[in-house]
Amino acid sequence: MQTPTLRDVADAAGVHPATASRALNPATRGLVNAETARRVIKVAESLGYRPNPIARGLKTAKSGTVGLVIPDLTNPLFPPIVRGIEDVLEPAGYSGLIVNTDNDPHRERQQIESLRSRQVEGLIVATALLDHPLLGQLRREGVLMVMVNRRPESVDVPSITPDDATGIELAVRHLVELGHRRIAHLAGPLNTSTGLVRARAFRSAVRDLGLEDDPALVAHCDYWSEDAGAAALRALLDSGTEFTAVVAGNDLIALGCYDVFAERDIDCPRDVSVVGFNDMPFLDKLRPPLTTVSVPHQQIGGEAARLLLDAIADPTRPSRSVLLPLTLVVRGSTAPPR
Repeated sequence: MQTPTLRDVADAAGVHPATASRALNPATRGLVNAETARRVIKVAESLGYRPNPIARGLKTAKSGTVGLVIPDLTNPLFPPIVRGIEDVLEPAGYSGLIVNTDNDPHRERQQIESLRSRQVEGLIVATALLDHPLLGQLRREGVLMVMVNRRPESVDVPSITPDDATGIELAVRHLVELGHRRIAHLAGPLNTSTGLVRARAFRSAVRDLGLEDDPALVAHCDYWSEDAGAAALRALLDSGTEFTAVVAGNDLIALGCYDVFAERDIDCPRDVSVVGFNDMPFLDKLRPPLTTVSVPHQQIGGEAARLLLDAIADPTRPSRSVLLPLTLVVRGSTAPPR
């Protein structure tokens, strides 16, 4: 059986092929009378017609795809970001091609080159590395990009970021209001913008709230991981530094704290309170449920997609950055110090 063509759809619907093409493309459907568009779509479905994106791309020089560059697909915060991106791209007639870089600059370069060879119209890049020369190169080569979770200082591209500094301040203030005065911070990797911003914000919040800014209360994790969080807390406990509460750089690091609490028979929150950051799924199922700073990851993805679609529609428009507010979700892992 011969595969139906766009002309077959147009003839059956009684419209010009150009009208049928517009009706079948979500990005241009609004240019067609609503009743005509419904008729064309119904005919296309009855004939079993499927648009050919390659052929469309050859005619329009547009592929209808964007690249999503993810540093670690196993990190639970990225799926809702991807979902938010897809929720915005799909109605606009675009789809996303996802690549995972494992935070490896060489792999990232290869994956981005692969995306560019597939003629993606832009990139949504979720990376937090401070030293990132590839971004400057891509910008100079005219690649349209939007950054997720960070605002690069040396590259003028749109970005969507959570207000990390205010989020950390909310966590520290909550603990201070409970009566804690010796609060430790398990910071994320300082070669990432997220780790650096949150670590700086912690020390600023401590000073602003009248607590002693003791460097011994800050421990650094090599990775954003449960194991790294556990190792950092063990080192802090073994150092003899006194503290009654912990602000973790993210929820994975906070999970590492739970591991150490179980190892050393530390009662949370009676002995030590802990606050996470990100509000990953299932944190309310922990014992005790984790108090954490909630980040609207799906909204971040949606806003990133909108910024990129705006740049695709008008590559000359000035770059703009969006800072999203955060909230503190108080659960059972925080209590007044005994």
